[in-house]
Amino acid sequence: MKTQLGNAFLILVSALALSACQTTSTAPSKELPQHENIRTTQAAIDPDSDGVLDDIDECPATPWKVIVDEVGCPIAGIGVGLKMEYRAFFAKGSSELSKEYQLELDKVAKKLQEYDTATMRIEGHASADEVDKKLRSNSLARNRAIIVKNYLIMQHQIDPNRLSTASYGAQRPIASSDTEEGRSMNRRVYGLAQEP
Repeated sequence: MKTQLGNAFLILVSALALSACQTTSTAPSKELPQHENIRTTQAAIDPDSDGVLDDIDECPATPWKVIVDEVGCPIAGIGVGLKMEYRAFFAKGSSELSKEYQLELDKVAKKLQEYDTATMRIEGHASADEVDKKLRSNSLARNRAIIVKNYLIMQHQIDPNRLSTASYGAQRPIASSDTEEGRSMNRRVYGLAQEP
């Protein structure tokens, strides 16, 4: 009898011990999880990787591995001087310089004022679809170059003797004239400012 009572007591203690070790699982909550509102900001970008963010970059298309100043424009190396390109594109049949290209030309003018011995060659071009007669094409291309030259003279008092123009009409396309996109690329002015 003592053995039976001892066995019963041992079973009871074992059952209590095992029930104390049992873990209870909780049913998943029926409440929806709460999400925090986290503020996000748009990362500043620098697509030309010159180290100057686009919101202050005055020369956003600086070539790779070119040393730039605090506003993202190329710095002329010691003894190298100024060398700066300018491009403007025009609507079909127009020589009107848009505001966008005026702002870019203002940057060129600033550099021409810094480098007072620098000169600028300005080339006017037209697309093949603007050619009614060869004379008209050259006239339109010439007008485009002169508009840029006059802007530098009138708006920034650049000495006219430092500026030269050339007119190529549709003779030097940079893109195919088979598409409108190509023709629009050919309606342009190209300028190169540099020290002699």
